[in-house]
Amino acid sequence: MKEIIIDPITRLEGHGKIIIVMNDEGNVERAYLHIPELRGFEKFAEGRAVEDMPQITSRICGVCPMAHHMASTKTLDDLYKCKPTITARKIRELMYNIFMLEDHALHVYLLGGPDFIVGPTSSKEERNIIGIINKVGKENVLKVISMRKKLREINLMLGGKTIHPVSGVPGGVSRPINSDELEKIKQVANESIEFARFTLKLFKDIVLSNDQYLNLITSEAYTHRTYYMGLVDEKNRLNFYDGKIRVVDPRGNEYAKFDVHQYAEYIAEHVEPWTYIKFPFLKNFGWKGFVDGEDSGIYSVAPLARLNVSDSLPTHEAQTAFEEMISMLGKPIHHTLANHWARVVEMIYSAERIQELVNDPDILDSNIRNIPTSVPSEGMGVVEAPRGTLIHHYITDERGVVKQANLIVATQNNAARIALSIDKAAKHLIRQGQVNEGLLNMVEMAFRAYDPCHACGTHTLPGNMPFAMYIYDTNGKLLNIVKHNL
Repeated sequence: MKEIIIDPITRLEGHGKIIIVMNDEGNVERAYLHIPELRGFEKFAEGRAVEDMPQITSRICGVCPMAHHMASTKTLDDLYKCKPTITARKIRELMYNIFMLEDHALHVYLLGGPDFIVGPTSSKEERNIIGIINKVGKENVLKVISMRKKLREINLMLGGKTIHPVSGVPGGVSRPINSDELEKIKQVANESIEFARFTLKLFKDIVLSNDQYLNLITSEAYTHRTYYMGLVDEKNRLNFYDGKIRVVDPRGNEYAKFDVHQYAEYIAEHVEPWTYIKFPFLKNFGWKGFVDGEDSGIYSVAPLARLNVSDSLPTHEAQTAFEEMISMLGKPIHHTLANHWARVVEMIYSAERIQELVNDPDILDSNIRNIPTSVPSEGMGVVEAPRGTLIHHYITDERGVVKQANLIVATQNNAARIALSIDKAAKHLIRQGQVNEGLLNMVEMAFRAYDPCHACGTHTLPGNMPFAMYIYDTNGKLLNIVKHNL
């Protein structure tokens, strides 16, 4: 037996490595995605004032702090039985769609983008922002950077901080929008529509017009027939901020639709000794192992899953893009790499929804908060993070001190399917000992499509802390390796 180790894996949030175990014939026996970090936010939330949670949990990740801030704020709404005002809800949704557009742009252009814009088997020196500049031109890359900067500046205005927002409070938001600010937001909203259109055109020109890339997207190496989960509104349409959690089976039929308060009736979590990430699964099926199909409880979240659970999209251009995608790939779409396409479709939706909200007359109302009066006990909240469904659940004492916190984050929800994806891609791509850097990057592409955040996703504590210490002399020569629990 032989091992191939990709360490570190690249272009993701958090850390990880892939261990590929080969048999004597040079084929893959099993491939593992190993996540060697533990954040522990659920534990050190205990004993803290629950009103601090929207700021505490936003520190889990510097890429998706708005998702945790908003899920946490909604959990406080529920905890204090304090529904936000109409204007507060719309300001929150505005902030959230700005965040989703900016975050999706990060992945499309900088994290996942190099695999298609530059090429999956290009050298590692090219598969980065430099390679993208060479492919699409400095002017277009500056357009991406400028748009992300403008979107972040708007959320700084609305959220109080660029990275760790502070505006969410139980029952509303901390400040209204004034007319001068709204004019600035409207200008950026108009630019964001053009930017989303530009991104869709670029994706069509570079990816969809390339038969090699289309064949890669639809290949069996990157295909799993699983269940899918995501938030939908009352008409089963896409919604990032609110709604019910809908699950469809591998044929696209509705399996379940439930309120966040019922999540424990549908979701359970499995633990493996080789990683710090838990593996959620559909509770009624039980844990069947890392297998897909209708009898398996493994499900997926993230952009592709959201489109699979949605009957339609609520904005015009996004719906048109959605229909175009379905006409080419069918529905439900089981191709993991199609997450990149779905992400671009969602960028169109976010931009259109931003424009709707800034033109809503309620957005300037000064009634932005209902004051909590109930004694806290237990609360739950859910949003769609860029990476998928995110659930927060807090239990407190009567003073509002956290006794227990449970976070089921998007990357956790995707963890079992990501493990499947790594294993299947490795088995299809590496044969008879033939392996090179390009093939190994194509194995990494299997996880990269989900845009995972392992800073957010690591929650299991197996009872020991594996580590390896590498000892070098002053000349850089390796003298010894000390391992513990490895």
